[in-house]
Amino acid sequence: MGYSIAIDGPAGAGKSTIAKRVAKEKGYIYVDTGAMYRGLALHFLNQEIAPEDKESIVKACAGVKVKLAYKDGNQQVYVNGTNVTSRLREEAVGNMASMSAAIPEVRAALLELQRELARTEDIVMDGRDIGTFVLPEADVKVFLTASVETRAKRRYDELMETGVQTTTLEEIKSDITKRDERDINRSVAPLKQAEDALRVDSSHMGIEEVVEAILKLCK
Repeated sequence: MGYSIAIDGPAGAGKSTIAKRVAKEKGYIYVDTGAMYRGLALHFLNQEIAPEDKESIVKACAGVKVKLAYKDGNQQVYVNGTNVTSRLREEAVGNMASMSAAIPEVRAALLELQRELARTEDIVMDGRDIGTFVLPEADVKVFLTASVETRAKRRYDELMETGVQTTTLEEIKSDITKRDERDINRSVAPLKQAEDALRVDSSHMGIEEVVEAILKLCK
């Protein structure tokens, strides 16, 4: 059995950044479930499926394969053999991922792969429902959050740095607020803090502070 660290939280809380650092410090495999959902979302968008077209999204799940790999220490996401990593942070992809993730068939398409990794490897996995649904028996559970304002500014700065910034800070703030509402209120595996998870608000914390707080919980 592997040792598993589950990091949950809303969009833009810094889960991926923190999870990667914790995995590196522990020598564990980092599993970015959000990237897996974004990979599927891009697959749907490439087929010109609208986010509200549930029937077409369910059909598009049939036979699709999402695979994680590492190149020079960086995670790569492949969909049906094509590396789609460079497009995963596009705003349209994020919105499609948030909406399609509420569909049971979409979640089922990725769930077993995620659990199999946890059974066989020492991992750090981040997402919306890792500690409550995907890995309820995780050895360490963390709920990482931050204010909407903080998360929107982080996202805006990230887009500016990557050169794909096509929206305003206010628009990002609005998108995050709507995404939070969808994630919290969805009927399937909603975003919520596991009862045995440590809540960490990173609004006024540096990356190293957050990483250290999580490492103290680990064996």
